[in-house]
Amino acid sequence: MTPWLVADIGGTNARFGLVRVPGEGPVDIAVLAGADYASLPEAVAAYLADHAGGVRPEAACVAVAGPIDGDTYQLTNLPWRGSIRDLGIPRAVLLNDFEALAVSLPHLDGDDLVTLGGPPPGHGVKAVLGPGTGLGVAGLVPSEQGWIPIPGEGGHATVPVFDERDLEIVRVLRQQGLRHVEAEHVLSGPGIARLHRALAVVNGVSAPVLSSADIVARVDDSLCAETVEVFCGMLGGFAGNVALTLGARGGVYLGGGVLPRIVDRVRAGSFRARFETGPNLSGYLPAIATSLIVAPQPALVGAAAWLTQHLTSRSVVHEPA
Repeated sequence: MTPWLVADIGGTNARFGLVRVPGEGPVDIAVLAGADYASLPEAVAAYLADHAGGVRPEAACVAVAGPIDGDTYQLTNLPWRGSIRDLGIPRAVLLNDFEALAVSLPHLDGDDLVTLGGPPPGHGVKAVLGPGTGLGVAGLVPSEQGWIPIPGEGGHATVPVFDERDLEIVRVLRQQGLRHVEAEHVLSGPGIARLHRALAVVNGVSAPVLSSADIVARVDDSLCAETVEVFCGMLGGFAGNVALTLGARGGVYLGGGVLPRIVDRVRAGSFRARFETGPNLSGYLPAIATSLIVAPQPALVGAAAWLTQHLTSRSVVHEPA
């Protein structure tokens, strides 16, 4: 029975929608500021009351930016934690936000994607990663039962280092208090500002404290331009590592909230060159497609697809006691 609630809860925004017809995409989409609510149940209640006509969903798929354990979650960049059962929805399931994004991949095409190089995506294992408030990573594996998402916390892997400048950036970040420099520390929205400050030290110049949005907007500022270029290069190296780890011959997809704002600069920068720079398997990475997701709410599409696949096949999901 419908409607079904779908949600994508990030470190900054909480996105909601309803699935009214199984197999179709979400409607009545609304984006709420997570900081305006004390908890996930409070945000869900606000969405249902203010944007969904007060309906009572029969099922829900909630994707969260953080680790999950069974029916419990804890967001990485927002102080929300609890159980999916707290929503009081008869059939509800939790997914990692990039797990939901991975599920969306077979449903994206045409204007939903911008190619970043390589051949057309194949049918094999796919990977998706992307910077937002944090850095998400997930995989998608084909099987006889359909596509199976693989969640992970790859954004907390060590930052990729390619040349002496990268090494100097890492050295500066360690001196500034980061004992272990993770990929997320530079490959995220907040990471762009951190990268800008570190590059100023590496280059021996003074620079004003700027937000990530300001850095991206200042295309005529040499340090800001270099920051974005280093960001794209490091992202390419990280994406190549993910592709090698998962064997993602079916394509690597970039998501998250940062990249759709700088599509042309990602395409023109060193992303693809760094992606293809493998140490020994010289022909492996160039044969893998890379695409940037520009669809407006892809994780909600993935959550809707997950519900359609599992509820119509009568698979078991969490039910409140």
